[in-house]
Amino acid sequence: MRKPRSTLITTAGVAFAAVMGLMFPLTGPFAGRAEAAPTGIRVSDGRVVEADGNDFVMRGVNHAHAWYPDRTGSIADIAAKGANTVRVVLSSGDRWTRTTASEVSALVGQCKANKVICVLEVHDTTGYGEDGAATTLDRAADYWISVQDALRGQEDYVVVNIGNEPFGNNNYGEWTNATKNAIGKLRDAGFAHALMVDAPNWGQDWSGTMRDNAASVFASDPDRNTVFSVHMYGVYDTATEVRDYLNHFVGNGLPVVVGEFGDRHSDGNPDEDAIMATAQSLGIGYLGWSWSGNGGGVEYLDMVNGFDANSITAWGDRIFNGRDGIAATSKTATVYGGGGGPGTGTGTGTGTGTGTGTGTAPNGYPYCVDGGSSDPDGDGWGWENSRSCVVPGGPADG
Repeated sequence: MRKPRSTLITTAGVAFAAVMGLMFPLTGPFAGRAEAAPTGIRVSDGRVVEADGNDFVMRGVNHAHAWYPDRTGSIADIAAKGANTVRVVLSSGDRWTRTTASEVSALVGQCKANKVICVLEVHDTTGYGEDGAATTLDRAADYWISVQDALRGQEDYVVVNIGNEPFGNNNYGEWTNATKNAIGKLRDAGFAHALMVDAPNWGQDWSGTMRDNAASVFASDPDRNTVFSVHMYGVYDTATEVRDYLNHFVGNGLPVVVGEFGDRHSDGNPDEDAIMATAQSLGIGYLGWSWSGNGGGVEYLDMVNGFDANSITAWGDRIFNGRDGIAATSKTATVYGGGGGPGTGTGTGTGTGTGTGTGTAPNGYPYCVDGGSSDPDGDGWGWENSRSCVVPGGPADG
């Protein structure tokens, strides 16, 4: 069993972890390199956008392909419930059976056929430094290079999540340089994809290592096309912790998503309501863990029973159909003909604000000019001018 603040997820008897435009001067190994013009999914002014410049806000779940490669219908089932993104577990072969280039190509094809964006991740790095079976980000980068032909030209449809939860609770101070080096290795190899990097501390970054070093990591990417992913389990058991962490990135113009989270967990009780509401109010992505196949005492993290899309669990019903959930807030990527932009929800509540506020609310966000008309779900938050705003007199105005 892993130490507190780790993510414990086992299956088939094997423990595994469940899952800006800021222009800094370049320093270090990338100094002097020309900045490439990102294509496809990319970062612009601290937000994830598509090639046409429309915001893309991830709303989806994780699927454990590496352990269940025969569950080929899962991506279609996830898409049918409204997700616009699927984060797919792959293996570099260092710990589990290697996901081949042909498998990668087939997975991308399934994502495209079902009009979802693929976030592909190597899971073998999980808990490196604490879990002796885990491998390095450098090895994960080697894997991506080995399957590069399957990903070439797929920048509109694929985000490369270099390695899952790449450090545990030991030696996590090495995360910054290891992450920069892996990004550089992939860019040198010709990857033009948006890259996603997970936090250390089993993805939960309780040490603040990713938070405090994200700006320098982003600046080290010559394409300025790196997205940061935090995994929110027991460390994020209060709304304040959730908001403080995510607001730090948004406030500093750094792209962030919640790459994994659950409604409860062995290391504590995450505040899934706050995670989903905060992501919605900030217009940032979230990807819940996981579709199906969890074991070892955390079966409650399954969204459906036995990969049966018609047998939804309480957690699955919450994330797909609940407040700020996938069904209400997900928008299909514009590359597939969707509307794009941040999800704004379809709730039936109404805000209490009535003014046409000007200036800044006590929490530092601007007031919504259109008052309650910009607050469709009644939580006191609106969306104007490509950022969150506070409805005057509403629940968030205080």
